[in-house]
Amino acid sequence: GIPAAVAAAEAAPAAAGGRGGGRAGQTPEQQAAQTAAADATKKWRMGVSMDKVKEFRKKWEDAGVLIEIIKWDGLFDFSDDELDYAFQVSKSLGARALSSEISIGRTKRLGQFADKHKMQVGYHGHTAVTPAIWEATFAEAKYNAANLDLGHFVAGNNMSPVPFLKKYADRVTHVHVKDKKFCNGPNMPFGQGDTPIKEVLQLMRANKWKFQATIEFEYQVPQGSDRMKEIAKALQYCKECLV
Repeated sequence: GIPAAVAAAEAAPAAAGGRGGGRAGQTPEQQAAQTAAADATKKWRMGVSMDKVKEFRKKWEDAGVLIEIIKWDGLFDFSDDELDYAFQVSKSLGARALSSEISIGRTKRLGQFADKHKMQVGYHGHTAVTPAIWEATFAEAKYNAANLDLGHFVAGNNMSPVPFLKKYADRVTHVHVKDKKFCNGPNMPFGQGDTPIKEVLQLMRANKWKFQATIEFEYQVPQGSDRMKEIAKALQYCKECLV
């Protein structure tokens, strides 16, 4: 099993500010505890047998589930040995790519490891990531790629992601499907925002693009409904786009 120190290290970023927020200040004791947990995590990772990883993969394959993308947190702070570990684990799980939140200005080193292992890293960007930032990231390494969030692209860039997808389809690991409004607008029920979901899904089918489209449910659940009902509606909308 995973030791408690590993769980503590994974929880530390959330405790320090959470996704998308500023990091809260830490006491010296908290910093020391986080460092100790990170060291314990690294030691544990270096001792993990890839045979165990492959056993885990087989359980999913036997259940008919294909593991395609492995999401990693904290990749930009990994040591060289830990980055090799991340790629080795991902390969042993049968994945074709890794995924990580983008850290602008820090993708060159990670891209070097992606090139070394010949395995794409799909960086997930939010509204602040422009096409120019994606292009600069792609230029740093052959296997640097994008986990393109269609809704964030629309909201942040005030334009359709379709031209970008057509140009860089080979640099896209997967897309997140959500419907947002232009000008940093809100998340909307599918079909009510400005995201060209139907056009993208039809392009994926027509061009036989290999990357997957993952529904990312983020709009507010209407009164009288629930999350599962709304996810079912989103899925049905996507299916109808391909009729």
